Amino acid sequence: MVGTKSFICCFICLTCLFLPHSRAQEKWDLKKCIAYGLENHGSVQIFANQREAAKAVVKENLAAYMPNIRVDGNIEDNLKVQESVIPAGLFGDHDIRVAFTKRFNTNASVQLDQTIYDQSLITGLKANKYSDKQAVLQMEQNQENLIYQISTTYYQLFVSKEQLALLNENLASIKQQQDITALRVEKGVTTEVDLNKIQVNYHNILSQIRIAQNNLEYIENGLKNAMGYPLDRPLPIDSLKVPDAQPALVYPDSANGFQVENRTDYQISQVNSSLAAIDEQRIQMGIIPKVSLFGRYGAIGFGDQLGPAINTMSSFSSIGVKVTVPLLDGFKRQAQYKEAKYKYLNAVASLKLDEQKYQMEYQNSQNNYFQAQKNIDSDRKNMELAKSVFNITDLQYQKGVAGLTDWLSAQQSLREAQNNYLQALYNSCLARIDLAKANGTLKTFYDSL
Repeated sequence: MVGTKSFICCFICLTCLFLPHSRAQEKWDLKKCIAYGLENHGSVQIFANQREAAKAVVKENLAAYMPNIRVDGNIEDNLKVQESVIPAGLFGDHDIRVAFTKRFNTNASVQLDQTIYDQSLITGLKANKYSDKQAVLQMEQNQENLIYQISTTYYQLFVSKEQLALLNENLASIKQQQDITALRVEKGVTTEVDLNKIQVNYHNILSQIRIAQNNLEYIENGLKNAMGYPLDRPLPIDSLKVPDAQPALVYPDSANGFQVENRTDYQISQVNSSLAAIDEQRIQMGIIPKVSLFGRYGAIGFGDQLGPAINTMSSFSSIGVKVTVPLLDGFKRQAQYKEAKYKYLNAVASLKLDEQKYQMEYQNSQNNYFQAQKNIDSDRKNMELAKSVFNITDLQYQKGVAGLTDWLSAQQSLREAQNNYLQALYNSCLARIDLAKANGTLKTFYDSL
Protein backbone atom coordinates (compact mmCIF):
# COMPACT_ATOMS: atom_id res chain seq x y z
CA MET A 1 0.00 0.00 0.00
CA VAL A 2 2.82 2.34 0.89
CA GLY A 3 4.58 1.50 -2.36
CA THR A 4 1.44 2.29 -4.37
CA LYS A 5 1.05 5.68 -2.68
CA SER A 6 4.70 6.47 -3.34
CA PHE A 7 4.28 5.59 -7.01
CA ILE A 8 1.19 7.81 -7.34
CA CYS A 9 2.98 10.73 -5.67
CA CYS A 10 5.98 10.35 -8.00
CA PHE A 11 3.67 10.19 -11.03
CA ILE A 12 1.85 13.39 -10.00
CA CYS A 13 5.14 15.19 -9.39
CA LEU A 14 6.53 14.17 -12.77
CA THR A 15 3.31 15.20 -14.48
CA CYS A 16 3.38 18.63 -12.87
CA LEU A 17 7.05 18.96 -13.78
CA PHE A 18 6.76 18.12 -17.47
CA LEU A 19 3.28 19.46 -18.28
CA PRO A 20 4.27 23.17 -18.36
CA HIS A 21 7.30 22.23 -20.44
CA SER A 22 5.15 20.41 -22.99
CA ARG A 23 2.80 23.37 -23.21
CA ALA A 24 5.72 25.73 -23.64
CA GLN A 25 6.93 23.62 -26.58
CA GLU A 26 3.54 23.70 -28.29
CA LYS A 27 3.95 24.84 -31.89
CA TRP A 28 1.71 27.27 -33.74
CA ASP A 29 0.84 26.58 -37.36
CA LEU A 30 -0.95 29.04 -39.64
CA LYS A 31 -4.44 27.73 -38.89
CA LYS A 32 -3.91 28.01 -35.15
CA CYS A 33 -2.58 31.56 -35.51
CA ILE A 34 -5.64 32.57 -37.53
CA ALA A 35 -8.02 30.88 -35.09
CA TYR A 36 -6.40 32.76 -32.20
CA GLY A 37 -6.68 36.07 -34.06
CA LEU A 38 -10.34 35.52 -34.98
CA GLU A 39 -11.11 35.07 -31.31
CA ASN A 40 -8.76 37.45 -29.51
CA HIS A 41 -7.97 40.41 -31.78
CA GLY A 42 -9.36 43.68 -30.44
CA SER A 43 -11.23 44.48 -33.65
CA VAL A 44 -13.43 41.38 -33.17
CA GLN A 45 -15.01 42.95 -30.07
CA ILE A 46 -15.36 46.31 -31.81
CA PHE A 47 -17.38 44.85 -34.69
CA ALA A 48 -19.39 42.69 -32.30
CA ASN A 49 -20.33 45.90 -30.46
CA GLN A 50 -21.30 47.49 -33.76
CA ARG A 51 -23.60 44.52 -34.43
CA GLU A 52 -25.29 45.03 -31.07
CA ALA A 53 -25.59 48.75 -31.80
CA ALA A 54 -27.26 47.91 -35.14
CA LYS A 55 -29.78 45.72 -33.31
CA ALA A 56 -30.52 48.60 -30.95
CA VAL A 57 -31.12 50.92 -33.93
CA VAL A 58 -33.61 48.40 -35.34
CA LYS A 59 -35.53 48.44 -32.05
CA GLU A 60 -35.39 52.22 -32.01
CA ASN A 61 -36.92 52.42 -35.48
CA LEU A 62 -39.67 49.94 -34.56
CA ALA A 63 -40.49 51.97 -31.45
CA ALA A 64 -41.89 54.76 -33.64
CA TYR A 65 -44.86 52.49 -34.51
CA MET A 66 -45.40 51.28 -30.95
CA PRO A 67 -47.73 52.95 -28.39
CA ASN A 68 -46.20 55.95 -26.69
CA ILE A 69 -47.33 56.65 -23.13
CA ARG A 70 -46.18 59.57 -21.08
CA VAL A 71 -47.09 61.04 -17.70
CA ASP A 72 -47.00 64.79 -17.03
CA GLY A 73 -47.51 66.65 -13.78
CA ASN A 74 -46.83 70.07 -12.37
CA ILE A 75 -47.48 72.26 -9.35
CA GLU A 76 -47.52 76.01 -9.97
CA ASP A 77 -47.25 78.66 -7.29
CA ASN A 78 -48.44 82.00 -8.64
CA LEU A 79 -46.67 84.29 -6.21
CA LYS A 80 -48.59 87.21 -7.65
CA VAL A 81 -51.76 86.13 -9.41
CA GLN A 82 -52.22 87.66 -12.82
CA GLU A 83 -55.36 89.75 -13.17
CA SER A 84 -57.44 90.54 -16.25
CA VAL A 85 -59.69 93.55 -16.90
CA ILE A 86 -63.38 93.43 -17.81
CA PRO A 87 -64.11 96.65 -19.69
CA ALA A 88 -66.64 99.13 -18.31
CA GLY A 89 -70.17 98.82 -19.66
CA LEU A 90 -70.48 95.03 -19.35
CA PHE A 91 -71.08 94.77 -15.62
CA GLY A 92 -71.04 98.43 -14.56
CA ASP A 93 -69.72 101.87 -15.31
CA HIS A 94 -66.15 101.07 -14.31
CA ASP A 95 -63.53 98.54 -15.38
CA ILE A 96 -63.46 95.44 -13.21
CA ARG A 97 -60.13 93.75 -12.37
CA VAL A 98 -60.54 90.03 -11.83
CA ALA A 99 -58.25 86.97 -11.47
CA PHE A 100 -59.26 83.81 -13.37
CA THR A 101 -57.05 81.50 -11.32
CA LYS A 102 -55.80 81.02 -7.81
CA ARG A 103 -52.35 81.08 -6.28
CA PHE A 104 -51.76 77.31 -6.47
CA ASN A 105 -52.47 75.30 -9.62
CA THR A 106 -51.92 71.52 -9.86
CA ASN A 107 -52.10 69.37 -12.94
CA ALA A 108 -51.45 65.65 -13.59
CA SER A 109 -52.19 63.66 -16.74
CA VAL A 110 -51.30 60.52 -18.65
CA GLN A 111 -51.40 60.50 -22.46
CA LEU A 112 -51.34 57.67 -24.99
CA ASP A 113 -50.26 58.30 -28.61
CA GLN A 114 -50.45 55.63 -31.32
CA THR A 115 -49.37 56.07 -34.92
CA ILE A 116 -52.00 54.63 -37.26
CA TYR A 117 -50.56 55.44 -40.65
CA ASP A 118 -47.23 56.98 -41.63
CA GLN A 119 -46.03 55.87 -45.06
CA SER A 120 -42.67 57.56 -44.60
CA LEU A 121 -42.14 55.58 -41.41
CA ILE A 122 -43.33 52.32 -43.01
CA THR A 123 -40.87 52.77 -45.85
CA GLY A 124 -38.06 53.56 -43.42
CA LEU A 125 -38.71 50.33 -41.51
CA LYS A 126 -37.59 48.39 -44.60
CA ALA A 127 -34.06 49.54 -43.84
CA ASN A 128 -33.94 47.54 -40.60
CA LYS A 129 -33.01 44.22 -42.20
CA TYR A 130 -30.36 45.91 -44.35
CA SER A 131 -28.86 47.68 -41.33
CA ASP A 132 -28.51 44.38 -39.51
CA LYS A 133 -27.11 42.70 -42.63
CA GLN A 134 -24.61 45.52 -43.01
CA ALA A 135 -23.33 44.96 -39.46
CA VAL A 136 -23.02 41.19 -40.08
CA LEU A 137 -21.12 41.76 -43.34
CA GLN A 138 -18.77 44.18 -41.64
CA MET A 139 -17.99 41.51 -39.03
CA GLU A 140 -17.27 39.02 -41.83
CA GLN A 141 -15.11 41.57 -43.63
CA ASN A 142 -13.09 42.12 -40.48
CA GLN A 143 -12.60 38.36 -40.13
CA GLU A 144 -11.37 38.17 -43.73
CA ASN A 145 -8.99 41.07 -43.12
CA LEU A 146 -7.60 39.23 -40.09
CA ILE A 147 -7.17 36.03 -42.11
CA TYR A 148 -5.35 37.94 -44.84
CA GLN A 149 -3.13 39.96 -42.51
CA ILE A 150 -2.17 37.00 -40.32
CA SER A 151 -1.50 34.77 -43.35
CA THR A 152 0.73 37.25 -45.17
CA THR A 153 2.72 38.01 -42.01
CA TYR A 154 2.99 34.31 -41.17
CA TYR A 155 4.33 33.52 -44.65
CA GLN A 156 6.77 36.39 -44.38
CA LEU A 157 7.98 34.97 -41.06
CA PHE A 158 8.24 31.51 -42.56
CA VAL A 159 10.31 32.71 -45.52
CA SER A 160 12.53 34.74 -43.19
CA LYS A 161 13.23 31.60 -41.16
CA GLU A 162 14.06 29.75 -44.37
CA GLN A 163 16.44 32.58 -45.28
CA LEU A 164 18.13 32.41 -41.89
CA ALA A 165 18.54 28.64 -42.20
CA LEU A 166 20.18 28.98 -45.63
CA LEU A 167 22.47 31.75 -44.37
CA ASN A 168 23.61 29.57 -41.47
CA GLU A 169 24.21 26.72 -43.89
CA ASN A 170 26.31 29.02 -46.10
CA LEU A 171 28.19 30.29 -43.06
CA ALA A 172 29.10 26.75 -42.00
CA SER A 173 30.36 25.97 -45.52
CA ILE A 174 32.48 29.14 -45.68
CA LYS A 175 33.79 28.55 -42.15
CA GLN A 176 34.94 25.09 -43.16
CA GLN A 177 36.67 26.45 -46.23
CA GLN A 178 38.18 29.26 -44.17
CA ASP A 179 39.75 26.77 -41.74
CA ILE A 180 41.14 24.70 -44.63
CA THR A 181 42.59 27.78 -46.34
CA ALA A 182 44.14 28.95 -43.06
CA LEU A 183 46.02 25.65 -42.81
CA ARG A 184 47.19 26.07 -46.41
CA VAL A 185 48.47 29.53 -45.61
CA GLU A 186 50.46 28.12 -42.69
CA LYS A 187 51.97 25.51 -45.02
CA GLY A 188 52.72 28.14 -47.66
CA VAL A 189 50.50 26.48 -50.25
CA THR A 190 48.02 29.42 -50.45
CA THR A 191 48.56 33.14 -50.20
CA GLU A 192 47.22 35.36 -47.45
CA VAL A 193 45.12 37.21 -50.04
CA ASP A 194 43.05 34.09 -50.74
CA LEU A 195 42.33 33.70 -47.03
CA ASN A 196 41.33 37.36 -46.77
CA LYS A 197 38.85 36.97 -49.66
CA ILE A 198 37.19 34.05 -47.90
CA GLN A 199 37.11 35.97 -44.61
CA VAL A 200 35.39 38.89 -46.33
CA ASN A 201 32.68 36.51 -47.52
CA TYR A 202 32.45 35.00 -44.06
CA HIS A 203 31.90 38.38 -42.38
CA ASN A 204 29.41 39.41 -45.06
CA ILE A 205 27.33 36.33 -44.25
CA LEU A 206 27.60 37.12 -40.53
CA SER A 207 26.29 40.62 -41.19
CA GLN A 208 23.40 39.24 -43.26
CA ILE A 209 22.54 36.80 -40.45
CA ARG A 210 22.40 39.62 -37.89
CA ILE A 211 20.11 41.61 -40.18
CA ALA A 212 17.93 38.56 -40.83
CA GLN A 213 17.64 37.87 -37.10
CA ASN A 214 16.64 41.46 -36.44
CA ASN A 215 14.06 41.38 -39.24
CA LEU A 216 12.76 38.09 -37.90
CA GLU A 217 12.02 39.72 -34.56
CA TYR A 218 10.20 42.61 -36.26
CA ILE A 219 8.10 40.23 -38.34
CA GLU A 220 7.27 38.07 -35.34
CA ASN A 221 6.07 41.14 -33.44
CA GLY A 222 4.01 42.08 -36.48
CA LEU A 223 2.43 38.62 -36.45
CA LYS A 224 1.64 38.90 -32.74
CA ASN A 225 0.04 42.29 -33.35
CA ALA A 226 -2.04 40.93 -36.25
CA MET A 227 -3.23 38.08 -34.00
CA GLY A 228 -3.86 40.18 -30.91
CA TYR A 229 -1.23 38.06 -29.16
CA PRO A 230 0.71 39.54 -26.19
CA LEU A 231 4.04 40.92 -27.38
CA ASP A 232 5.85 39.86 -24.21
CA ARG A 233 4.94 36.19 -24.63
CA PRO A 234 6.91 33.80 -26.87
CA LEU A 235 5.20 32.53 -30.02
CA PRO A 236 6.83 29.26 -31.14
CA ILE A 237 5.99 29.03 -34.84
CA ASP A 238 5.85 25.54 -36.33
CA SER A 239 8.84 24.74 -38.56
CA LEU A 240 7.04 23.91 -41.79
CA LYS A 241 8.52 22.15 -44.73
CA VAL A 242 8.37 23.98 -48.02
CA PRO A 243 5.60 21.80 -49.58
CA ASP A 244 3.45 22.39 -46.48
CA ALA A 245 3.80 26.16 -46.64
CA GLN A 246 0.60 26.53 -48.67
CA PRO A 247 -2.59 24.51 -48.87
CA ALA A 248 -3.79 23.02 -52.11
CA LEU A 249 -5.45 25.53 -54.41
CA VAL A 250 -9.24 25.27 -54.47
CA TYR A 251 -11.40 26.59 -57.30
CA PRO A 252 -14.91 26.88 -55.88
CA ASP A 253 -16.07 28.76 -58.96
CA SER A 254 -14.08 27.04 -61.66
CA ALA A 255 -17.24 25.79 -63.34
CA ASN A 256 -19.21 29.02 -63.25
CA GLY A 257 -16.35 31.49 -63.45
CA PHE A 258 -15.69 34.39 -61.13
CA GLN A 259 -18.66 35.33 -58.92
CA VAL A 260 -18.38 38.92 -57.72
CA GLU A 261 -21.14 38.25 -55.15
CA ASN A 262 -18.66 36.10 -53.21
CA ARG A 263 -16.77 39.21 -52.16
CA THR A 264 -17.88 40.65 -48.86
CA ASP A 265 -16.95 44.20 -49.81
CA TYR A 266 -19.18 43.92 -52.89
CA GLN A 267 -22.04 42.67 -50.73
CA ILE A 268 -21.55 45.66 -48.43
CA SER A 269 -21.76 47.96 -51.46
CA GLN A 270 -25.01 46.24 -52.47
CA VAL A 271 -26.46 46.82 -49.00
CA ASN A 272 -25.40 50.48 -49.07
CA SER A 273 -27.13 50.86 -52.45
CA SER A 274 -30.34 49.34 -51.04
CA LEU A 275 -30.21 51.64 -48.02
CA ALA A 276 -29.78 54.65 -50.29
CA ALA A 277 -32.84 53.57 -52.34
CA ILE A 278 -34.94 53.17 -49.20
CA ASP A 279 -33.87 56.57 -47.90
CA GLU A 280 -34.92 58.15 -51.20
CA GLN A 281 -38.34 56.48 -51.01
CA ARG A 282 -38.76 57.44 -47.37
CA ILE A 283 -38.26 61.12 -48.07
CA GLN A 284 -40.56 60.95 -51.09
CA MET A 285 -43.34 59.43 -48.95
CA GLY A 286 -43.10 62.35 -46.54
CA ILE A 287 -45.75 64.23 -48.55
CA ILE A 288 -48.46 61.68 -47.61
CA PRO A 289 -50.63 62.68 -44.62
CA LYS A 290 -49.97 61.00 -41.26
CA VAL A 291 -52.72 59.70 -39.00
CA SER A 292 -52.45 58.99 -35.29
CA LEU A 293 -54.73 58.41 -32.28
CA PHE A 294 -54.38 59.94 -28.86
CA GLY A 295 -56.09 59.56 -25.51
CA ARG A 296 -55.61 61.65 -22.41
CA TYR A 297 -56.75 61.35 -18.79
CA GLY A 298 -55.84 63.71 -15.99
CA ALA A 299 -56.90 65.96 -13.12
CA ILE A 300 -56.53 69.65 -12.35
CA GLY A 301 -56.88 71.59 -9.12
CA PHE A 302 -56.87 75.19 -7.82
CA GLY A 303 -56.58 76.68 -4.35
CA ASP A 304 -55.32 79.52 -2.27
CA GLN A 305 -53.31 76.92 -0.35
CA LEU A 306 -51.36 73.96 -1.67
CA GLY A 307 -53.42 71.38 0.23
CA PRO A 308 -56.80 72.28 -1.27
CA ALA A 309 -55.22 72.58 -4.72
CA ILE A 310 -54.24 68.89 -4.44
CA ASN A 311 -57.20 67.51 -2.51
CA THR A 312 -59.89 69.13 -4.64
CA MET A 313 -58.52 68.12 -8.06
CA SER A 314 -61.16 67.40 -10.68
CA SER A 315 -60.60 64.84 -13.42
CA PHE A 316 -60.85 65.22 -17.18
CA SER A 317 -60.35 62.94 -20.19
CA SER A 318 -60.34 63.10 -23.98
CA ILE A 319 -59.68 60.99 -27.06
CA GLY A 320 -59.08 62.06 -30.62
CA VAL A 321 -57.62 61.51 -34.06
CA LYS A 322 -54.75 63.60 -35.32
CA VAL A 323 -54.10 64.11 -39.03
CA THR A 324 -50.94 65.88 -40.15
CA VAL A 325 -50.76 67.15 -43.73
CA PRO A 326 -47.43 68.72 -44.77
CA LEU A 327 -48.19 71.63 -47.07
CA LEU A 328 -45.19 73.94 -47.13
CA ASP A 329 -41.77 73.47 -45.55
CA GLY A 330 -39.71 75.97 -47.49
CA PHE A 331 -38.70 73.32 -50.09
CA LYS A 332 -36.81 71.44 -47.38
CA ARG A 333 -38.28 68.04 -48.27
CA GLN A 334 -37.66 68.60 -51.97
CA ALA A 335 -34.01 69.40 -51.32
CA GLN A 336 -33.65 66.33 -49.10
CA TYR A 337 -35.22 64.14 -51.77
CA LYS A 338 -32.82 65.38 -54.46
CA GLU A 339 -29.87 64.80 -52.14
CA ALA A 340 -31.00 61.23 -51.41
CA LYS A 341 -31.71 60.60 -55.10
CA TYR A 342 -28.19 61.51 -56.20
CA LYS A 343 -26.68 59.50 -53.35
CA TYR A 344 -28.58 56.47 -54.63
CA LEU A 345 -27.48 57.08 -58.22
CA ASN A 346 -23.86 57.36 -57.07
CA ALA A 347 -24.22 54.15 -55.06
CA VAL A 348 -25.47 52.29 -58.14
CA ALA A 349 -22.67 53.71 -60.30
CA SER A 350 -20.07 52.80 -57.66
CA LEU A 351 -21.45 49.27 -57.55
CA LYS A 352 -20.84 48.84 -61.27
CA LEU A 353 -17.32 50.24 -60.95
CA ASP A 354 -16.61 47.89 -58.05
CA GLU A 355 -17.76 44.92 -60.11
CA GLN A 356 -15.32 45.78 -62.88
CA LYS A 357 -12.52 46.43 -60.40
CA TYR A 358 -13.04 43.12 -58.58
CA GLN A 359 -13.15 41.25 -61.90
CA MET A 360 -9.82 42.81 -62.85
CA GLU A 361 -8.31 41.98 -59.43
CA TYR A 362 -9.37 38.36 -59.78
CA GLN A 363 -7.88 37.97 -63.27
CA ASN A 364 -4.62 39.63 -62.21
CA SER A 365 -4.42 37.51 -59.05
CA GLN A 366 -5.07 34.34 -61.02
CA ASN A 367 -2.33 35.20 -63.51
CA ASN A 368 0.06 36.06 -60.68
CA TYR A 369 -0.63 32.77 -58.97
CA PHE A 370 0.07 30.62 -62.03
CA GLN A 371 3.20 32.63 -62.81
CA ALA A 372 4.37 32.37 -59.20
CA GLN A 373 3.94 28.60 -59.31
CA LYS A 374 6.08 28.40 -62.43
CA ASN A 375 8.71 30.68 -60.90
CA ILE A 376 9.02 28.74 -57.66
CA ASP A 377 9.45 25.43 -59.51
CA SER A 378 12.07 26.97 -61.78
CA ASP A 379 13.91 28.76 -58.96
CA ARG A 380 13.86 25.65 -56.73
CA LYS A 381 15.50 23.60 -59.46
CA ASN A 382 17.98 26.39 -60.15
CA MET A 383 18.90 26.58 -56.44
CA GLU A 384 19.42 22.81 -56.33
CA LEU A 385 21.58 23.04 -59.44
CA ALA A 386 23.61 25.92 -57.95
CA LYS A 387 24.05 23.90 -54.76
CA SER A 388 25.31 20.93 -56.78
CA VAL A 389 27.73 23.13 -58.73
CA PHE A 390 29.02 24.69 -55.52
CA ASN A 391 29.56 21.31 -53.85
CA ILE A 392 31.57 20.08 -56.83
CA THR A 393 33.58 23.31 -57.03
CA ASP A 394 34.17 23.24 -53.28
CA LEU A 395 35.53 19.69 -53.51
CA GLN A 396 37.69 20.61 -56.51
CA TYR A 397 39.05 23.63 -54.65
CA GLN A 398 39.98 21.48 -51.65
CA LYS A 399 41.86 19.13 -54.00
CA GLY A 400 43.55 22.02 -55.76
CA VAL A 401 41.85 21.37 -59.11
CA ALA A 402 39.76 24.58 -59.06
CA GLY A 403 40.97 28.04 -58.11
CA LEU A 404 39.61 30.42 -55.48
CA THR A 405 37.96 32.56 -58.15
CA ASP A 406 35.89 29.59 -59.31
CA TRP A 407 34.95 28.80 -55.70
CA LEU A 408 33.89 32.40 -54.96
CA SER A 409 31.92 32.55 -58.20
CA ALA A 410 30.09 29.31 -57.42
CA GLN A 411 29.39 30.49 -53.88
CA GLN A 412 28.02 33.82 -55.13
CA SER A 413 25.84 32.05 -57.70
CA LEU A 414 24.43 29.83 -54.96
CA ARG A 415 23.53 32.82 -52.81
CA GLU A 416 21.81 34.53 -55.73
CA ALA A 417 19.88 31.35 -56.51
CA GLN A 418 18.85 31.07 -52.86
CA ASN A 419 17.65 34.67 -52.77
CA ASN A 420 15.66 34.16 -55.96
CA TYR A 421 14.09 31.03 -54.53
CA LEU A 422 13.16 32.72 -51.25
CA GLN A 423 11.53 35.60 -53.12
CA ALA A 424 9.69 33.16 -55.38
CA LEU A 425 8.55 31.20 -52.33
CA TYR A 426 7.10 34.29 -50.66
CA ASN A 427 5.52 35.45 -53.94
CA SER A 428 3.89 32.06 -54.34
CA CYS A 429 2.45 32.14 -50.83
CA LEU A 430 1.30 35.73 -51.27
CA ALA A 431 -0.22 34.99 -54.68
CA ARG A 432 -2.27 32.18 -53.14
CA ILE A 433 -3.76 34.35 -50.43
CA ASP A 434 -4.27 37.23 -52.90
CA LEU A 435 -6.19 34.91 -55.21
CA ALA A 436 -8.40 33.76 -52.33
CA LYS A 437 -9.05 37.38 -51.38
CA ALA A 438 -9.86 38.40 -54.96
CA ASN A 439 -12.21 35.43 -55.33
CA GLY A 440 -13.93 36.08 -52.00
CA THR A 441 -12.88 32.69 -50.61
CA LEU A 442 -10.59 33.63 -47.73
CA LYS A 443 -12.66 31.56 -45.30
CA THR A 444 -12.42 28.59 -47.68
CA PHE A 445 -8.67 29.12 -47.69
CA TYR A 446 -8.67 29.12 -43.88
CA ASP A 447 -10.79 25.95 -43.70
CA SER A 448 -8.48 24.17 -46.14
CA LEU A 449 -5.39 24.68 -43.99
